[in-house]
Amino acid sequence: MKKQSLAYFLDDLWAKGFKLTDEDVQFIYFGKNYANAPDWKVVVALQVTLRFQHAFDGSFYLSVLDLIGEEGVQTKKQAEDLLARKGFQLTYQ
Repeated sequence: MKKQSLAYFLDDLWAKGFKLTDEDVQFIYFGKNYANAPDWKVVVALQVTLRFQHAFDGSFYLSVLDLIGEEGVQTKKQAEDLLARKGFQLTYQ
């Protein structure tokens, strides 16, 4: 499975009509640098944030990013499993 770059993911959101402000995008990159996270973890954190908050929420985003960063998560599947254990189901059943 190809890992999606953060820039491509943000462009895709924009194309689908989900408009983030410049401040939101700056905060997303701040969080990426703060957590020293790869793009795929940032994309997962954004997906969780937008799915459960229905808007960008910086503190929620950082919490999710920290969660999947501190637990030694190495793959998207591990991230999804961890989030599911915490009550955030990402896949449709």
